[in-house]
Amino acid sequence: MASAHPLPPLSLLRPTPRGLWCEAGGFFIDPNGPVDRAVITHGHSDHARSGHGAVLATPETLAIMAVRYGEDFAATVQPLPYGEITRVGDVTVRLVPAGHVLGSAQVVLEQGPWRVVASGDYKRRRDPTCPAFEPTPCDVFVTEATFALPVFRHPPASDEIDRLLHSLEQFPDRTHMVGAYALGKAQRVIRLLREAGYDRPIHVHGALERLNAVYERFGVDLGPIAPATANATGGASDLRGEIVIAPPSALADRWNRRFADPVIAVASGWMRVRARARQRGAELPLIISDHADWDELTETLTELSPSETWITHGREDALCRWAVINGLQARALHLVGYDDEDDADAGPA
Repeated sequence: MASAHPLPPLSLLRPTPRGLWCEAGGFFIDPNGPVDRAVITHGHSDHARSGHGAVLATPETLAIMAVRYGEDFAATVQPLPYGEITRVGDVTVRLVPAGHVLGSAQVVLEQGPWRVVASGDYKRRRDPTCPAFEPTPCDVFVTEATFALPVFRHPPASDEIDRLLHSLEQFPDRTHMVGAYALGKAQRVIRLLREAGYDRPIHVHGALERLNAVYERFGVDLGPIAPATANATGGASDLRGEIVIAPPSALADRWNRRFADPVIAVASGWMRVRARARQRGAELPLIISDHADWDELTETLTELSPSETWITHGREDALCRWAVINGLQARALHLVGYDDEDDADAGPA
């Protein structure tokens, strides 16, 4: 947008220790603790927390929060579908797709001639489980920087799925255990397997079941799904040659010992780093990320060319330096309380 008028006033959006604060609207975006009013970009636990007085989010994100935290996760909720506009205080608010997970949204704030976009977490490549990222011209763009180093260039996800299926052909007597975060990554891997022609039942850890049901409710067909439990007659041998998807944390405990000589695969952008793959015990690291890689981050800033870019959690300094070298005003916010969900604990079995 790179407008001729000055930057928006800090009353429209500014960083605080509790998160991004919109004084003109009286709300925080993805606050790191309970607040009176919150706008939530997506359902991952480092962005969506319970205990707020009022929450505005997409219907999908509200459904995810209800599953994760209970129906009373906030005193009041306001669903705002993509593209619809509402007024909050002195600000108009619109949510547009971020392409990260089901329901993920960029928050578009407008007041007078100014527009600020807080993108939350996002990626630019196709994902069969959620709408694609929608570039929105703006005066200030708030971007993540999870993979903001040139070493992070993610391969096509379909190529990684082909590697998984090839391993399944090579080792038909072994259970293939795929570690994938319970919200977003697991459902994306399932859909990518379906698109690759895999039509057998996919066995899932119990932590995925309710979130899978939310995806199905919003029109994402996951195909035949079965619980990852052995029956009384055959034991672990029943899942020889099968695919089991579980939270990464489950691969490190006794839960996975019931399966037949498992091939441990982990789906994460961090699998680009060999030390991370070894740390996770990944025999088959799958570089499948729900975040923008280096090229997607820099191409997004070039495309939008905002008057100023604010860079949040991740490799802020590297992306900030790239922006300045390329003639863009940028600053690192160093917000606290946001983690990479690939490393998070997805809960009990």
